[in-house]
This record gives sequence, C-alpha cells and structure tokens, in this order.
Amino acid sequence: MSEPVGSSDMQAAVAAPGGKRASAWGKAAPPEPRWPAAVATLVALALYMNLPERLTLRPIWLVPALELLLIVPLSFAGARRSLAESNWRRYTAIIIIAILNVANMASLLFLLRDLVHGSSRATGQLLLAGAVQIWLTNVIVYALWYWELDRGGPDARTFAIHPQPDFLFPQMVTPAAASPSWCPKLLDYIFVSFTNATAFSPTDTMPLTRWAKMLMASQAFISLITVAVVAARAVNILGGQ
Repeated sequence: MSEPVGSSDMQAAVAAPGGKRASAWGKAAPPEPRWPAAVATLVALALYMNLPERLTLRPIWLVPALELLLIVPLSFAGARRSLAESNWRRYTAIIIIAILNVANMASLLFLLRDLVHGSSRATGQLLLAGAVQIWLTNVIVYALWYWELDRGGPDARTFAIHPQPDFLFPQMVTPAAASPSWCPKLLDYIFVSFTNATAFSPTDTMPLTRWAKMLMASQAFISLITVAVVAARAVNILGGQ
C-alpha cells in the first residue's frame, strides 16, 4: 500500500519526554532580542496613558508604574531570550502582558459604560478616539501573548526539542517558500494578531492547540465589541446632525 502524501512529515515528529517533540515544523529558533517586545509594550502603554482619564483604572499612574517596575529590571537582567533563561524572567514577562490585558479590558468596559450614558458631541468624539486606542492596544497585547506562549515561549523555541507548535504558519507547511532557517518572530505574531482583529477569525495562520483557539476567540470577541462601539457611536453622531 502506498504511503499517504505528507505522512513522512508527520513521521518526522519524534515523541520525547514530557510531551515534547522534535518535528519537521518545529525547528530550533535562534535566541531573540528582548527589545522588540519591550518597544511593543511601551507603545501599548503609551496608547493606554493617552486615553481619557475616565477610561483608565484609577489612579491613572497605577498601570504605568507597575509596568515600568517590571520592565526595567527585566531589560537589565537579559537583553536576549535564550536557552538559559530563568523562570522568573518568563513569569515577569507574562505578568507584564497580563496587566496590560486587564487594563485594556477595563478600558473597554468603561467605554461601553460611557456609550450608554454619554450624550454630548464632544464625548462622542472622545469615545471614538478611545475605541481606536483600545483596538490598537488589543492588537499589541494579543501579539505579545502569541509570541510569549507559542511552543513554550521564545526561550523554549531555541531548543531542538520543544513543545508542539500552537500556530501553523504558512512557512511550516510550504518550507520552499522561506529560508531553511525561518522561524516566526514578534512581527509575525503582530501580523497574526492584526488579521485576527480585523477579520474576527484566523486568516493565513491557524491555531492548533485549545489555548491558542480560545485566545484568538477572545481577541476576536473584544475586537468585535470595540468595532461595534465605534459603529454605534458613529451612527448616533450622524443621526444627531
């Protein structure tokens, strides 16, 4: 009996202790610099700080202070994500993303509250601007989640043996379309996040694991609600003219 097409690729996945595997699509990635993620975090933080005060957690300096308190020592502790990264560094990175995520979701709730109770034209304009900032922050935050969690994180991806992929990039199924050493970087995850936030569903990159599917679903839901707020407010403003 002839072997099914693609079965050789599947057989290339070799089981390893702890549920990890060395696979044809899970190549060891080179160590990544930490600064792109730090820049993305600071951009998201700047978007949050420029929101109207009523759309932020009080006191307004709380979230920025917590973020900077964690980012500064993390940046000095290691400029690159590497094989020898300690657990506390990864946990700190996850906490940084989680704080941004919670703050942005709170801003969305405040935005919905103001949409229900707001009435003035000026308030409507501020709400529209706030919705755009919340949407952009949502894109950045989820890109950081995908980058930090896929295949165990940037440090785990530098091992030849690592957890199975959580996202299936086109280059993984069509290796001839990319260089042999290609591995997803933060910019690739930003693109995944952006397309998911605009299409409200995966586009060229498919989620493989349950957590990846649930995370993409939650991002799409938040994005849909934010866009619905913008559309509703725009209709309200146009109807009042």
